Amino acid sequence: MPPNRRLLQPSRLRPRGEGREGREIVALVAFLRGVNVGGHRAFRPRVLAEELARYDVVNVGAAGTFVIRRPITRAQLRAELSRRLPFTAQVMICEGRELLALRADDLFRKAPKGPDVVRFVSVMAKRPRLVPTTPINLPREGTWLLRILATENRFLVGVYRRRMRVIGYLGTIDRLLGVAVTTRNWNTIRSVVKVLQDST
Repeated sequence: MPPNRRLLQPSRLRPRGEGREGREIVALVAFLRGVNVGGHRAFRPRVLAEELARYDVVNVGAAGTFVIRRPITRAQLRAELSRRLPFTAQVMICEGRELLALRADDLFRKAPKGPDVVRFVSVMAKRPRLVPTTPINLPREGTWLLRILATENRFLVGVYRRRMRVIGYLGTIDRLLGVAVTTRNWNTIRSVVKVLQDST
């Protein structure tokens, strides 16, 4: 079995037990878009997670990524976040099992590697109407700075080089897909997956 194979296998989540009549409780993962960037739209994720403790919320990193392990609807979660944040923020919410099913490790295995190459996953607000053919290199000609490897469900998997110009290319993913996205380093996604697996 490959070293990280456990990360690739979907799992039925039963965080903190099952609901009434044995019904499955599905963990949610919330990704805030465009927060804590360069001092703008700043807040303290750890404090927000503590305020939502009754939903057994785990904060992952500083970019606004939360695992919600107790029952709550998506509408309730959006309302709770909106009420507590000092600004309006777009939130992408997915089920934990969607992330557990993501085959990113398989996709990254064949991707370019190097000290200046960063792996990332972008989370879409919804599935795009048209899915572009991958891989896609940006810029289209010359040395690539960002490479989109694949799209899967509501996720886009790719790599980019550590260059200042990459920020602009990351900003074009929305237009390319026709839906809003928010991007996380692959290490952050792996940390989310670990929280989900530890909750089963």
